[in-house]
Amino acid sequence: MEQFNANDLLIFARVADTGSFSRAAEQLDLPKSTLSRRISLLEERLGERLLLRSTRRLSLTDYGQQLLEHARQVAAEVDAVRALSEFRQVRPSGRLRVSMPNDFATLLLSDMLAAFITLHPAVTLELDLSPRRVDLLADNIDLAIRMGDLPDDTLLAARKLAEFPGGLYAAPHYLAEHGEPQHPDDLMQHQTLRLFARSNEADVWQLHCPQLPTAQQHWRGAPPARLQANSPELLIQLARAGAGITAVPDYFALPWVRQGGLRRILPTWSLPSHTAWAVFPGRRLMPAKTRAFIDMLQTALGGTG
Repeated sequence: MEQFNANDLLIFARVADTGSFSRAAEQLDLPKSTLSRRISLLEERLGERLLLRSTRRLSLTDYGQQLLEHARQVAAEVDAVRALSEFRQVRPSGRLRVSMPNDFATLLLSDMLAAFITLHPAVTLELDLSPRRVDLLADNIDLAIRMGDLPDDTLLAARKLAEFPGGLYAAPHYLAEHGEPQHPDDLMQHQTLRLFARSNEADVWQLHCPQLPTAQQHWRGAPPARLQANSPELLIQLARAGAGITAVPDYFALPWVRQGGLRRILPTWSLPSHTAWAVFPGRRLMPAKTRAFIDMLQTALGGTG
C-alpha cells in the first residue's frame, strides 16, 4: 500500500460526519473539488471504495464504516490540539459560531451582542438565527442557546443561563372593548394568540396560582386561537395591536408594559417557567472566545429569572 497523508483521514471523517462534501468543505475551509479529489486519491491508495456517491446523498461502504472510527480519532486529535491552543489564549480570538432563536437575540441580547464585539475585536461572531435545531458537531457550531428540557447527549455539555417565567398579556384597548378576564375560565370567551408547540400543534396554556387551595391551583385549557405562530416577538406585536390575549415570557413583555402598550392580566396566575441553556461540545476544551461569550450571556440574563 502506498503511503497516504493522514490529513486525508481528517477530510474523510468530516465528509462522512456531515454527509456532504459542501458542508465539509465549509468546515475545513477548502474547495469542494479538493475534498473530492483527496477522497478519490485515498480510495485509490487503500484499494477500496469508502463512499458511495449519488446526486442526493452519500453513504458509506462497509469498509468505509470500519475506517471511519479511525478517521474520527484523527479528527478528534486535531480538534483537541486546536482547542488547546485556543484555550491557552489570554485574549479571545477567532471565529465564534453561535446558534440562538431570532426572538431571543432581538428582544433580549442586542445590547449584549454589541458589547461583546466591542470588547473582543479579535473575535468574528457568526450568528445562526434560523428556527432549525442545529447539530453542533455536524454544523461546526461552537455554542447554541436552547430553551426548555434538553435531551441526553454524551457529546454535548450545557450551562444554565436563566429561568423565564411567563404570563398573559393584552393591550389596554383590547381589554376595554372585550372585558378583562377574572378567572382562567373566562379566557374561553376571548380570542388568543398562541405559540406553536414543537409538534406543530397549538400550545395548550397551563396556569398556576399558588395563592389558591391546592385543588384549585392549576388550570389547563386551549382558548379559541385567532392566530398561531412560532415567534414570541410577533405575538407581542399583535397583542399590542389589539388582536387578542397572548402568553409570553414576562421579560419579553416587560418593556411594553412599562410603556403602557400591554397589561398583565390574571396577574396571580403564571405559566410554567422555561430554562435557557448554553449548549456546547462536551469533549473539547472550551476556548477563551466561548468562555467570554457565555460569561457575558450570564451577566446579561442575570436579572431575568
